[in-house]
Amino acid sequence: MHKTFVIGDIHGCHRALVELLARINPDPASDTVVFLGDYIDRGPDSRGVVAEVIGLRKRLGRVITLMGNHEEMFLRFLADDEPEFFLTMGGRETLASYGIKPPYDRPALAAIPADHLRFYDDLLTCWEDEQAIYVHAGLQPGVHLSQQSREWLLWARDNYLASGHDFGKPVVSGHTPCQVPLQDAHKIVIDTGAVYGGRLTCLVLPDLEFIQVAGEPGLKHLFR
Repeated sequence: MHKTFVIGDIHGCHRALVELLARINPDPASDTVVFLGDYIDRGPDSRGVVAEVIGLRKRLGRVITLMGNHEEMFLRFLADDEPEFFLTMGGRETLASYGIKPPYDRPALAAIPADHLRFYDDLLTCWEDEQAIYVHAGLQPGVHLSQQSREWLLWARDNYLASGHDFGKPVVSGHTPCQVPLQDAHKIVIDTGAVYGGRLTCLVLPDLEFIQVAGEPGLKHLFR
């Protein structure tokens, strides 16, 4: 039976991602893996995470990679737009994983592999199948999926979470760290704070099963 494995915010937790992928073991012939974004920043090995996902796309027939707000910040940084914002939001750890140290000038940034740059450029802002709508942060109530703004798709939080709007099928998102997955009639949130001492979560559809592995115990604990 075809399954969809939806993976929440990784934030540089490469070890946790490898362990989770081994646990879910998707079938290359039939299964889909959806990543909800925020592969990078704050955690110890953003480069390793991106390399792992790129490798997974080569091994599996169907891997959907969505953009998170942290990838958007990284792209802005690379375009010299709001560089300090990216650095203060965990970007220094991402650059360090590529072996890049201050000053963060153009010659230093050349250390980022070309296939990684293509990965960041090609990320989708949302995706939909017969089971659900997948997005990093959330959707604006009453607005068609094709008309959703990047602000809502990548950054929405309280206004989306407080909404009881029915988009016609469940909306699966990450972005807002929570101790356990949040679920109601219209939405499922699976950012369980892997980089904050929580867990990395995978939602399995259509089973509505949650598979989790431990995050990074040595980093800041959000839930304590």
